[in-house]
Amino acid sequence: MKKAESTKHLFDTDPFKYFPLLLFLFAVTLSSCSKNSGDSEEWISLFNGKDLTGWDIKFTGNELNDNYKNTFRVEDGIMKASYDEYENFDEKFGHIYTDKKFSNYILRVEYRFTGEQAAGGPGWGFRNNGIMFHSQSPESMRIDQEFPVSVEVQLLGGNGVDERTTGNVCTPGTNVVINGELVTEHCIESTSKTFHGDQWVTAEVEVHGNGKIINRINGEVVFEYEKPQLDPEDEDAKRMLDEGADLMLSEGYIAFQAESHGTEFRKIELLQLEEK
Repeated sequence: MKKAESTKHLFDTDPFKYFPLLLFLFAVTLSSCSKNSGDSEEWISLFNGKDLTGWDIKFTGNELNDNYKNTFRVEDGIMKASYDEYENFDEKFGHIYTDKKFSNYILRVEYRFTGEQAAGGPGWGFRNNGIMFHSQSPESMRIDQEFPVSVEVQLLGGNGVDERTTGNVCTPGTNVVINGELVTEHCIESTSKTFHGDQWVTAEVEVHGNGKIINRINGEVVFEYEKPQLDPEDEDAKRMLDEGADLMLSEGYIAFQAESHGTEFRKIELLQLEEK
């Protein structure tokens, strides 16, 4: 009987007595749900908007960090590949690399092409740049090597008339799997629109190590592929394999190109993803 009276006393308590505590618990739960829903995503900028700190440079025929003719530079908060100091391109292919490797992430880049192509540049180099990922280190490249062994999200601009997709996939020294089949073709077109003129375009590549990779242009998926790997038929990739590298690529450096046409990058952001 005493037990029943005790229980009755508990439930007869003022119903508003515990309202502040309930409100607090509700707020904590809501905050937890918000974090789990992705609001806690932390994008980091790989480019500080001031200088090239955190980046390494390699040009064909030049030593590491010899920034040939001041090609890569920062002006007005924008990273540029510029050709105003060139008389002729002379096949000086250049790349600027992050100083650390990445494996699982989303990379978001805002880019545009500017001005005229450098004299002597290859025909295919017109309004052409690229995001190289899972790249070998610049230190490991041959002095006269033109492109790092990597997977490339090819960035192309239109000529004002013809269709020309961007967000394509190119594979210098590598291969990828598309729809379950190993593809050895060097460049494969995406389903993107054509972007003429000097307009800014947002490119994203979502990379899951050696798993699925997704290319997006202005938020739209334009290419999906997986299982990036070294190409045993390529001279530089074969050298890497002979030195003990894994056939399958799951991490590497990120690089941008200088292939004879002026390019600007005003945002380079990365979101680390958890391994699956």
